[in-house]
Amino acid sequence: MHLLERELVLDADPDKVWEFLSTPINLNELTPPGLRFQVLSEVPAKMYNGLTILYEIQIPVFGKRRWLTEIKHIRERAFFVDEQRVGPYKIWYHQHLVEPFDVNKTRMSDRVFYQLPFGLIGTLVHKFWVKGMLKDIFDYRARRLVERFGGRNA
Repeated sequence: MHLLERELVLDADPDKVWEFLSTPINLNELTPPGLRFQVLSEVPAKMYNGLTILYEIQIPVFGKRRWLTEIKHIRERAFFVDEQRVGPYKIWYHQHLVEPFDVNKTRMSDRVFYQLPFGLIGTLVHKFWVKGMLKDIFDYRARRLVERFGGRNA
């Protein structure tokens, strides 16, 4: 099992950050264009516990892949999880934490527990490719959030 952790301090009120993150279609804005990310299912204006969302992404070398996630464990204006139901990972469990930090600032933390399929082959693919790819995706996400709200990596 692998763990990816990220933390940002954003120059915005936690309610504004939560409002953005809890709107499922906004994931488009946080995903690098090279992944050709598309939301395929109808999505509501706001997420709710049990919401499933079907996406399609372009994974270099492997081509287009569908990814079905479930939104769960929502604590309004504070925390939620997206968990893969069907997709490229054996396990994908992504925790999002939004909390007040200083005056009118927000600490946003991500913890992603993930595992690739295919045993030893998956371990090698992770070491030489997926780990770097996920770093790039989360770097892009951080830049976009800082552009939108101001702030810095913590």
